[in-house]
Amino acid sequence: MANYSHDRIVPFKDSELGKKQQIAEMFDKIAFRYDFLNRFLSGGVDIFWRKRAIRQLRGLPVDAEILDVATGTGDMAVLLARYLPKVRITGVDISEGMLQVGRQKLAKMKLESRITLQPGDSEALPFPDDHFDAITVAFGARNFENLENGLREMRRVLKPGGKLVVLEFSQPRIPVVCQLYRIYMRRIAPRIAGIAASNRDAYQYLNDSVQAFPEGGRLIGILETCGYARTGLRRLSLGICSVYTGEKVINRN
Repeated sequence: MANYSHDRIVPFKDSELGKKQQIAEMFDKIAFRYDFLNRFLSGGVDIFWRKRAIRQLRGLPVDAEILDVATGTGDMAVLLARYLPKVRITGVDISEGMLQVGRQKLAKMKLESRITLQPGDSEALPFPDDHFDAITVAFGARNFENLENGLREMRRVLKPGGKLVVLEFSQPRIPVVCQLYRIYMRRIAPRIAGIAASNRDAYQYLNDSVQAFPEGGRLIGILETCGYARTGLRRLSLGICSVYTGEKVINRN
């Protein structure tokens, strides 16, 4: 199983904990401010990105079952419920703090009957084979301790013909945009997060993990290595964010 440089990027460099444990601890600490910081630091554009990712799921059965991996506070799950009004969504995350905030959100929106949030590790999903019609991961693939393990595990629980949609930060290709983006990610976002959530490490990790993540054609190649077919890539907002897709093909042998 291949190991990628981003797999070794961790939030707390002096900690002896593994990446999964550090990620869970980091998100537990910032859960109370996570939604606010997402909207503020992206100027609300993250909602547009999520909607564009959901477009890739057109054509699902009306009563489809969707799994949202690294669901956090349930932002993606809520939008899935809004734009695909009869599907049922299960969201999993390794941070109980984020899930608690998400459950409070669902209660206010009266969405508990359609969305279930539960603890879950992307590399050891607590579901049977061939279970979900589609799987989404929004800004969570960077946090996998082993990217290939997570991708293969998600393919396992997809039904034959099911679709994976991964939404993740990427590197802009236009030089001026790329330079401005890097300044923002390296200097501005961590400082704002440090003031608003008293946790600069979390947003320094965001920059470090984005820089190391195998985005673009490299990620498409990894998806294919992990058994996905009919893969696709769509860049958004001048390449700041990308949507990746892949399918679990039906084996007729």
